Amino acid sequence: MIRFDLLASAHHARAGELHTAHGVVPTPAFMPVGTQASVKAIAPEELARSGTSMVIMNTYHLWLRPGPEVVAEHGGLHQFSRYPGAIATDSGGFQAFSLAERVKLQEEGFTFASHLDGTRLMLSPEESMRIQGLLGSDIALQLDVCPPGDASSEEVRSAVARTTRWAARCLASKAPSQALFCIVQGGGDVELRRYHARELSALPFDGIALGGFSVGEPNETMHRTLAEVAPELDPGRPHYLMGVGTPLDLVRAIGVGIDVFDCVMPTRNARNGQAFTSAGKVVIKHARYRHDLGPLDENCECPTCRAGYSRSYLRHLFMTRELLVFRLLSLHNIWFYQRLVAEARRAILDGRFAEWAADATRGLARA
Repeated sequence: MIRFDLLASAHHARAGELHTAHGVVPTPAFMPVGTQASVKAIAPEELARSGTSMVIMNTYHLWLRPGPEVVAEHGGLHQFSRYPGAIATDSGGFQAFSLAERVKLQEEGFTFASHLDGTRLMLSPEESMRIQGLLGSDIALQLDVCPPGDASSEEVRSAVARTTRWAARCLASKAPSQALFCIVQGGGDVELRRYHARELSALPFDGIALGGFSVGEPNETMHRTLAEVAPELDPGRPHYLMGVGTPLDLVRAIGVGIDVFDCVMPTRNARNGQAFTSAGKVVIKHARYRHDLGPLDENCECPTCRAGYSRSYLRHLFMTRELLVFRLLSLHNIWFYQRLVAEARRAILDGRFAEWAADATRGLARA
């Protein structure tokens, strides 16, 4: 199980410690996404050196292959992947959103047509808990219904009601040793979000996740809703914003009380040739970097910058599709995100978060 200790706050921003069976996670924390039990292009020991203390892995994809029973034969995801830190697993609910054309929603659960071979599969709350129990993550997520950003009010309210019913089923069937987070839905409807947060907080979940953001709604709608809802979440439990987002999104969300994040952006953007830096985003294919002998970021201590790889060389690798560039850019971006949340944490502990956030926002706005 887990324990969350709140160490300091600055208005709504919080610094804490999330204690798990696989180590302490200092918060605010960013979880790189290891969809197939691997953060793309980065070895587990490299993640640890970046400051990563927790990752999230994908229940749906691991259900399809290699299968949760294979992972259980290894003793769970920690032994299977050789990642030593804390691991969270999602529930499969977001895949029902992202693969909507292959999914049928019923009260029992989601019926998937596998994106691999079309096999029909039923993912119920009980099955999601069984799979996550076999995967052996430190933190599991309840199965939820994630409506798209343009969903009607009726659809959003239906998703909230069903997510609550499924929450009770997940609690009743979870592995005893596994922490379980609920997922608050409600789209951009602040009052519905508040209602759902109160409803789920009355149940014995170990943490509170906010889902259904960054699913097609305007970015300002997300931040306006977060600013109203996040500060009212139970202060004794960790607050997790799912699938968000840009560095600027993180700074703004930390300021309203979010403790934990995950997003594919650091590694996905790296594979598209984009690097986050203290001076803004670098799109490495641009011709202006052809003769640029400097590192990605003069202020960065990541292995890519510390080893002296130039922007010119990285551009060459990207333009010739050499695999090394995906590793080097991914490492840099993960280090950037981990430095960002570590700086936010230090600023909260030192009582200067407002000043730090204002400076960080000005710099990140250039990205």
